[in-house]
Amino acid sequence: MSTKRTGEILAEQLIEWDINHIYGMPGDSINEFADDLRKYQEQIDFIQIRHEEVGALAASSYAKLTGKIGVCMSIAGPGAIHTLNGLYDANKDGVPVLAIVGQVSSTMVGTNAFQEVNLEQLFEDVAVFNERAQTAEQLPDLLNLAIRSAYTQKGVSVLIVPDDLFAEQQEVGKERLTAPGYSMPQIMPDEDSMSEAAELLRNAKKPVILAGRGAKSASRELIDFAETIKAPVVVSLLGKGIIPDYHELNMGQHGQIGTKPAFESIMETDLLLLVGTTFPYREFLPDNTQAIQIDTEANKIGSFYPVTAGLCGDAKKVLPKLTSMVPEKTESDFLKKYQEKMKRWHTRMQEEKKEEGTPIQAAQVMYALENSVDKDAVISADVGNVTVWVTRYFPFTSQEFVISGRLATMGSGLPGALAGQIANPDKQVVAICGDGGFSMVMHDFITAVKYNLPVKIVILNNSKIGMIKYEQQEMGHLNYATDMGEIDFAKFAEACGGDGYRVEEFAELSNSIEQALISNKPAIIDVAVEDKAPLPGKITYDQAVSYGQFLIKQFFSNQKVEIPELKESIRRM
Repeated sequence: MSTKRTGEILAEQLIEWDINHIYGMPGDSINEFADDLRKYQEQIDFIQIRHEEVGALAASSYAKLTGKIGVCMSIAGPGAIHTLNGLYDANKDGVPVLAIVGQVSSTMVGTNAFQEVNLEQLFEDVAVFNERAQTAEQLPDLLNLAIRSAYTQKGVSVLIVPDDLFAEQQEVGKERLTAPGYSMPQIMPDEDSMSEAAELLRNAKKPVILAGRGAKSASRELIDFAETIKAPVVVSLLGKGIIPDYHELNMGQHGQIGTKPAFESIMETDLLLLVGTTFPYREFLPDNTQAIQIDTEANKIGSFYPVTAGLCGDAKKVLPKLTSMVPEKTESDFLKKYQEKMKRWHTRMQEEKKEEGTPIQAAQVMYALENSVDKDAVISADVGNVTVWVTRYFPFTSQEFVISGRLATMGSGLPGALAGQIANPDKQVVAICGDGGFSMVMHDFITAVKYNLPVKIVILNNSKIGMIKYEQQEMGHLNYATDMGEIDFAKFAEACGGDGYRVEEFAELSNSIEQALISNKPAIIDVAVEDKAPLPGKITYDQAVSYGQFLIKQFFSNQKVEIPELKESIRRM
C-alpha cells in the first residue's frame, strides 16, 4: 500500500470537505503543513494575511456570509494568540470556523521550548472542539471530527498539531474511525407548543416581531407571517437586510443604534415574537410582556428574555406552520400607527442625507453610497460610530451585510470585505469603516492588492475614536484619550498599490465614490467627516441625566466640547 505525508492526506481531506481557501501565514511551527498545501494550490488558495487576527476575522466573516466553514491557520505562540479575537467573533456569532494551529515539535512539547505556550488552555473557552494531536495516525480522524463539530455546534474548532507530525508518512486509504460530511436534524416544535403560540397570537392586539440573523434564510416566510398577523418587524443588528429597509412592515434596527419607532413599538407590544435572535440589551425590551421565541437551539430559548412559549425549530419551517394556524387580520390600528411613525422617521433621515455642504456629514456619505452601490453588493461594516451611520442611513434592499455582532470588535470591516470578495468574486464589495477601526488592521489592505481583490474601503475619518468619546460623555465623564493622529489613508492606499481618494469637500464626494467603484483595483475613499454624536433613536432619562453631569464637569474644566444636537434632543424629551 502506498504512503503519503500526513499533511498531504489532510490537504486532500480539506478538499473533500469543499474547503477551497485558507487564511494564514507560514512560520516555523506550521511550515511542514504549508509545504503540503503548496502542492495543492490549484485546489486550495492560501491567502497570506499580514496578521493572524485578520485571518481569523476573515474566516469568521466568510462563514457568516456563506454558511460554509471558514478556515485559518497559524504558528504556535504569538500566531495562535493573534487569532483569538477573530475566533471569539465566530464563537459569539455562532458560525463554523476551523483553526489549524501549529505547535512545537512533539518531542519538545512541555519543555518550555521557544514560542511554546499551552495552546489547549489558550483555546479552551473559545472552542467547541479543542484537541492536540499526539500522533500522526490520529490526524485524519481529528480533522473530520473538528470540521463536523464546527458545523453541527456552530462554533470554533481548534486542531493543534506539532509540526513534525505533518511530515510523517502513513498509508493512503487506511481504514478510519470517521468520514467527511455531517447531518443536521430537522427540528420542529411539538404540537402543544405550537398550539399555545397560536393561541397567544390570536389574542394579541399589538404583536411585534424582533428578528435576528437566525431568520436570514426565512425572509419570505417572515414577511408572510408578519403580513398575516399585522405585526411591525424590528430587526437586530445581525438581522439587518432580512427584510428590505423600506418595506412597509420594517420599523428598522433596535437598541442603542436603532430607530425611535422600533423602540416605541417594542415597548408598547402585548406580544413580543423573538425570531432567530439573542438580542443582548435587556433594557431595550419591555417588562412583563408575553413572548414567543423561535430558535433552532433549545438552550437559547428563554436565555435572555422570559418567554411564554418556546418553539425549538428552524424559522423557515416554523413560521409557515404558525401562519397557517392563525386567522389573517384584516387591519390593525397598532401597525398603522407605527407605519406612520416610520414614514416620518424615513422623511427625517432623507432630509439629513440630502443636506449639502462642507464639513461632510456621515449621512451624506451614506446617501452617496446609496446612489452608487449595486443592489446585490456585499457591505461589511466596522464597529463604532460607523455602525450607527450604516444601519441608520444606508437602506438595504437585497445587499448582504456582515459585521462583528455580539463581540463587536473594531477592525472587522476590512477582513469582512476580504472574505466577501473571495466568497463573491463577481460582486461589488464595500467596507465602511471608521478611522479607528480601519487603522487597527490597515496593514492587510496590502493583502487585497496582492490577491487582486477589488474591495472598496470607505473611511469615515474624524480623527477620533468617536463612539468612545460619546460613551464617556453619556456616562457623565470628561473625554480622555479619544483623539487620534491625522492619517491620509488615500496616500496609504496608493503606497500599497491601490487607488486612493481623499475627500474633504462635499462637491468631491459622489464623484470620488463613483470613480472608486468602477475601478478594478482595491481602493480607499478617505472622507473627512464632521465629528457628530451617534444619538440613539430614543434618548432615555438616565442618558439625559448622565449627559447633564458631563456638561457640568465640562463647564468647570478647560474642555470645550459642544454637542448641540444632543442638547436639543434632550430638551425635546
